[in-house]
Parts: sequence; structure tokens; C-alpha cells
Amino acid sequence: MPTRQINEVIRHQNILTAPGGLLVREACRRMAAAQVGSILIVNTAGALLGIFTERDALTRVLAAGLDPDATTLETVMTANPIVVEPSRPLGHALHLMHDGGFRHVPVVEDGHPMGMLSARDALGLELVAFEEELEQRDSITELL
Repeated sequence: MPTRQINEVIRHQNILTAPGGLLVREACRRMAAAQVGSILIVNTAGALLGIFTERDALTRVLAAGLDPDATTLETVMTANPIVVEPSRPLGHALHLMHDGGFRHVPVVEDGHPMGMLSARDALGLELVAFEEELEQRDSITELL
């Protein structure tokens, strides 16, 4: 089980945020430019309102026949998403993602986004350690 703290995972992140009135196409352009799979929707005070993901673009906009040039994020975002605090262990966030069936969870402190965990980047160091362990096992097997 991953034991790193969430604040270690998000330490060097620049999170992508936008107001709810931003159009979907522009949000997708920003996500593509930043090479991220989600954008956090915030109010004028910077408090988290919701999240919009690649999956939302596909299922809630394109598959639903909505025009991305006329649809705002606030109409297709997941409002009040499940969030985690930066002081929690990474394993806690992974359990939330698994149980909830989602791949992104905002990291929030005092209602304001501090980072974003995705299933893809959350396991970075753990995946490297796992691969090293597999290589060690292969080496031991060859010696036996």
C-alpha cells in the first residue's frame, strides 16, 4: 500500500483551474496544452466548485450531443466532488478513487484546491519500486 503523503505527490504541481463560465472547448484546449486529464472549477474566491475531466468531455458533452463551443463547464462538471486533504496518505486517495470509480481526486485544504491526484501519476514512485522488485526477483530466479 502506498505510504507517501499526498502533499509529497503534489509538491511540484501547477494545478489547472477555471471559472464555471468557461466554455468546454477552451477548457479542453487548456487541458491539452497542460497535458492533464482534468480541470478544477473554482469561484472568484478560488474555492473549489467542481471538476471537469476527459471522461466528462466524452460522455457529458460529445456523446450527449452538446456543442462544446456553447456549453459551459458549470453545466457539465461534477459539482462538489469527493476531495482529499494533503496530509492524508496516498493509499487513502487510491481507495477513494477505486471505491468511487473515478480517476481524479482534487486535493483541497480549507476549501481551496492545492493539487490534483490522478490514478496515472499517483503511482509513479510505487510503480518504479514495483518494477525494480520484479527485476530483483528475475535475477534471483536466474541464480537459482
